[in-house]
Amino acid sequence: MPASHRKALVTGTAGFIGLHVAQRLIADGWLVTGVDGMTPYYDVALKEARHAILRRSNAFVAHEIMLEDDAALSRAFDEAAPDVVIHLAAQAGVRYSLENPRAYVDANLVGTFNVMEGVRRHAPEHFLLASTSSVYGANTDMPFGETDRADHPLTLYAATKKATETMAHSYAHLWKLPTTAFRFFTVYGPWGRPDMALFKFVRATLAGEPIEVYGEGAMQRDFTYIDDLVEGIVRLVDAAPVEGAPVGPMDSLSPAAPWRVVNIGGGQPVGLMPFIETIERALGVAANKVMLPMQKGDVVATFAKAELLEALTGYRPSTPVEEGVRRFVEWYRGYHGQ
Repeated sequence: MPASHRKALVTGTAGFIGLHVAQRLIADGWLVTGVDGMTPYYDVALKEARHAILRRSNAFVAHEIMLEDDAALSRAFDEAAPDVVIHLAAQAGVRYSLENPRAYVDANLVGTFNVMEGVRRHAPEHFLLASTSSVYGANTDMPFGETDRADHPLTLYAATKKATETMAHSYAHLWKLPTTAFRFFTVYGPWGRPDMALFKFVRATLAGEPIEVYGEGAMQRDFTYIDDLVEGIVRLVDAAPVEGAPVGPMDSLSPAAPWRVVNIGGGQPVGLMPFIETIERALGVAANKVMLPMQKGDVVATFAKAELLEALTGYRPSTPVEEGVRRFVEWYRGYHGQ
């Protein structure tokens, strides 16, 4: 079916990733129904600005509702009649899950259940849902592969995301719903979340304030630029799992359902201190660093295997951190008039 006639329901469209995914789908000719609860976890004005960008298109319809509101969500599904559902909405943040764990149960478990019920009723071609590299938890063998066990989450956030993967597996099995869960690896870029390290470091450094460097700067992250992430997601839309048809030994395809998990990361981890140096070069300002120990729930490193994504889509993330940070700084200065 031509993209110009295809319809997508995307949750979390006022969020960082949801904005970019919806923009790309609209540019590709999709009709997009967006769902977002506009929660005050961070500045709602930033979320409103993202939705305002999407509302410029006649191909976008917004429903500002909570996923926990099953009746409202059901109406959004009925109006959208989606060919594809991309579930990005969640209560995010590793550290915030220590402060407000109930928000993660409500949004990530109850909310995802309601989304899955909508998927069951409408049976789209493909259901895609966001997960996280945090599900690898206490794993120490790297790079992380999709067939690795992920049974030891270190935060409730990670536990809820692993739970949504397994909940989706049960629905994929029971109702034969092609389902892909993609695990994100430290996504960054323009319109990013204020609670993420890049946003916090840039804001503080420009304000002449110190930045908090956890793990004494020894941590590593497989940073993924937002455009690379979106490219991976969009390519996966047309790579729906087929039960009994794995693409190779690295495939996480279930033996009992049209379901798989896929890493979206480039497999090029960067140390926290080199990352900060990249920010300093982009800003032309040295950061005042306060070195601190690891926080509860943090992991020392993330490192993705990207072979499955490449086998399914012919693509793997490749934007250099220097380029991605430069683009973020340009956006930040423009958005904040600095």
